[in-house]
Order: sequence, then structure tokens, then C-alpha cells
Amino acid sequence: MSNLDFTFAKYTDLCETIVDAGYSTLTFTQFFSLHNTAEQVILLRHDVDRKPERALQMAKIENSFGICSTYYFRKNENVFKPAMINEIVNLGHEIGYHYEVLDKTKGDYEEALRVFETELEEFRQIYDVKTICMHGNPFSKWVNKDLWTEYKYTDFGIIGEPYLSIDYKKVLYLTDTSRRWNSKFSVKDVVGATIKPKESLKSTDDVIKLVKDAHTEQICILAHPERWSDSFGAWLKELVWQNTKNMGKAILVKRAYKSK
Repeated sequence: MSNLDFTFAKYTDLCETIVDAGYSTLTFTQFFSLHNTAEQVILLRHDVDRKPERALQMAKIENSFGICSTYYFRKNENVFKPAMINEIVNLGHEIGYHYEVLDKTKGDYEEALRVFETELEEFRQIYDVKTICMHGNPFSKWVNKDLWTEYKYTDFGIIGEPYLSIDYKKVLYLTDTSRRWNSKFSVKDVVGATIKPKESLKSTDDVIKLVKDAHTEQICILAHPERWSDSFGAWLKELVWQNTKNMGKAILVKRAYKSK
């Protein structure tokens, strides 16, 4: 599988390049605490939507390079695994809450806030969560971060939300959404105006080259752990699943473009 993308071997190459290129890594709590002023830094963000065991594997790879990152876990029985979360914490990483409360309450803002407070408290029983990040279901009509148009997350001791607390005109945002690095099928995973890479990015090798060139001072890289695997069977299953999902997302992206 040495020539395949989205393997843990390829992710290891990316981590090695981050270190060799002279970048430091920060958790989002660290970055927000520095008021977003850190230089030559990479923020590694991981939205744990499924398969938390792959998040643990990714965390171990990062730890072997002295890299720290932030893992945002959804609150459901398949993902919220306290023992696994504690292992990731012990490897030097931050844990955040990947909230989807407007989806869960079908747009009821008051109930969504109650669910948010309850789930956040469950997270805080095992980790002192300081940052949150919305989960974006491309097939839901609600956008979970819109909760904060009515309420303030700071009222809950939260210091930042990557979609709301970062000026992406200063930070290059890269995401592996849909197993692509070009945001072609991004529906909810969008940050508005952002720095653009000098060359089009298609593969992780392209991202590695960009990092190796070290021309960009601040980079945020979102890698979903469930998309990465060194098992060919699991890798192929994820590829088929994402390609099928992308067909539906392509329709949504086209509709959004026409409505502008």
C-alpha cells in the first residue's frame, strides 16, 4: 500500500515533514491562548466522526514525532469512548467537543442549548474541555455553529471554536473532507475567505510538498481519522463509501452555487 493515499504510512510522512520543515504544532487551546499570534505553526485538527480507534492510532503517530494536536469527538455511543479518549490525552493531545446539537434537536435552539450543556458536562467529567468545533452533516439543513448567533459559548467556559475564532485570511485551511484536499465536495466544512495555496492540492503528497516549502506561517490541517487506514480492505471500504457520498454532496454543492 506504499503508493496509496490516506494510509497511516502516508500520514507518518506528513508528520515527519512537519517536524523537518521547522514547524511547531499547537493545540487549539494553546493557539487561542496566544491570541492567534504564533508564527511558523501548524494546527492539526481531527474531527472524530467515526472509528475512534483510528484516532488513537493517529495520536500515537503524532506523539512519536513530538507533535500535539486536537481531537474533536462527537457525543454518541459509537464515538464517545472515555478509555480511548484518556489514552489520547496521555499522548499529549487536546480533546474537544464535536457538537451537533441543532441537528439532534431539529433546529430547536433552546433545546439545543440544553443538550449542549449536558453533553459538555459529560465530556468534562473526563477532560477539561476548553474548545469546541461543530460537526457538519452535509445532508442536514441545520448548521450547528448557528447556535452561537443566539447564545455565547464563552458562558460555558469555552475559549474558542475553529470555525468562529480564527481569521482564515491569515491561516491557510486544508481539509481532507471527502478524501480530497481541494474542498471540491465541502458542504458544511467551509471557512469563508482563506489564504489560497499557490498550487492546487489533490493528494497528501501535495500537502507534504506545501509543508516542506515552509512558505506559509500558519496552517490548519483537518484530517478525519476514519479516512485513514493501513488495512487495504478498510481503506477500500472507506474509498467506496466516500465516493458514493460525494455523488450526493456534488448535487448539494451545485445547488448552493446556483443559489448565489
